[in-house]
Amino acid sequence: MTARRPPLRLESLSAEAREACARARRALGDRRASPNVEWIAALTGANRRAIGDVLEELEALLPMEEEIRHRHLAAGRESYAQIRAPFELFAIARLVRPEHIVEVGVSSGVSSAHFLAALRRNRRGRLHSIDLPLRQRGPQLTRGESSVAVPPGRESGWAVPERLRERWDLRLGPSQELLPKLGDELTGVGLFLHDDLHTPAHLAWELETVRPHLLPGAVVLADNTAWTGEAFPRFAESTGGRLLRRGRSDLVGLRMPEPPPPL
Repeated sequence: MTARRPPLRLESLSAEAREACARARRALGDRRASPNVEWIAALTGANRRAIGDVLEELEALLPMEEEIRHRHLAAGRESYAQIRAPFELFAIARLVRPEHIVEVGVSSGVSSAHFLAALRRNRRGRLHSIDLPLRQRGPQLTRGESSVAVPPGRESGWAVPERLRERWDLRLGPSQELLPKLGDELTGVGLFLHDDLHTPAHLAWELETVRPHLLPGAVVLADNTAWTGEAFPRFAESTGGRLLRRGRSDLVGLRMPEPPPPL
């Protein structure tokens, strides 16, 4: 019987990687943003050494993390609802090295910024983002309003530093109109993230719309799947990919199967 490999933990990485993660988490101001190393490994096939190397690169991203934090504070977002895995997004994009990343749902642009930072270090690739912004009603966010609402005078992706925007294709409007058009323009999608309207029907539609454009080995991610029922598990079953949950959260992903080598 083959012994099971022990799960990869952040604690198993080098001291440099662990410290870079801790410093980046403090700079961003999000205590939840501790990377799940096992999830990264399962989605990318990378080993501990490769994952540790890319997470060490977070040290160089500290100015970006601080700028995002300051932009949130300036917009009155001391506690901001953002994707809980920004450092995993960076690491996945660095390890997969996609030519095209597609994300649906932007808000302030935390996920966008980390994708763009990875593409910049990859020296290749482009991020294509679609967003239908929810507008804040007044100068202050009122009780009952979503914290993902765009503040007055700002647009989708308002927290993304300008120096990162060179590889960014940001499109505003409903994904029902924009995603099919975008898919037809791309030669192949290597990484996809759903983070917009979290209903079973909408997630299922987005996954099936992007599916013909996904490359073998592409990584597909969806956040807030507690609200989308069986949409992602059914997609995973239909593709033959393995559903991979980030710890106990409802952020999930899979890696598209690759065809077997020729005989």
